[in-house]
Amino acid sequence: MRRLLIVTLVLGPILLLWGSLTVNIPSGHAGLLFHTFGAGIDPADEPLNSGFHFKAPWNKVYDYEIRQKDRMERLEVLSSNLLKIEMDLTVFYQPDFQSLGLLEIERGKNYEEKVVVPAMRSVAREVIAKYLPEEFNTTRRDEIQSEIDERMREKLSENYLQLNDVLIRNISLPKKLEEAIERKLQQEQESLEYEFRLEKASKEAQRMRIEAEGIRDYQEIVSRGISQELLKWKGIEATSALANSPNTKVVVIGSAKDGLPLILGDN
Repeated sequence: MRRLLIVTLVLGPILLLWGSLTVNIPSGHAGLLFHTFGAGIDPADEPLNSGFHFKAPWNKVYDYEIRQKDRMERLEVLSSNLLKIEMDLTVFYQPDFQSLGLLEIERGKNYEEKVVVPAMRSVAREVIAKYLPEEFNTTRRDEIQSEIDERMREKLSENYLQLNDVLIRNISLPKKLEEAIERKLQQEQESLEYEFRLEKASKEAQRMRIEAEGIRDYQEIVSRGISQELLKWKGIEATSALANSPNTKVVVIGSAKDGLPLILGDN
């Protein structure tokens, strides 16, 4: 009984205080130790990793989720020519593990509303104000997104947060502006098509000119090489060939203009 009493006196308080002596940090979270009889949270303290930990019963542990989070905001911003543009901006971020103490002391757990959302609105308005609305549907969209990413990274880093990615989606321009952009693109396509037709016609004209020059040169060469003697000789050859052919024919003897006989009939 004495031994049982001693064990009870020793283990009893431990069992009663077990919940205040230990803490279990879930996966994807970190803990900040709050010194009740000290200076509270010490930024120099290493955050507690996920798992089981012992602590003094009078101290507390603040649980922080350190997984990546995302925030999407529907924003209205003005372009460089003061036209209103609507866009969906999504950022992916998470707390900086080594700076959790400073994040809790200076910003608190509600840092998303205090830091992330204001930074998204401020950076979007600052960057979009540099561009014209029609530039959002061109290759400059990637440039705009990169600039927003860079500025957001700076803003969040100043507030002990890490930016992982930025996405711009569903950009809505004023209806009249969209129609004007479509007309402009259509006119550009028609202009390109007209230039193509002109170039094609020019090449076809050049081809025909080269072909005509070739025919002219051929005729000049042939006309220089043909003489009356050559024609007469070719006529004699043709007459001789016809005379020796087995086909029935009528030969009219007489002096034609070229001095050759006339041969009629070929059956």
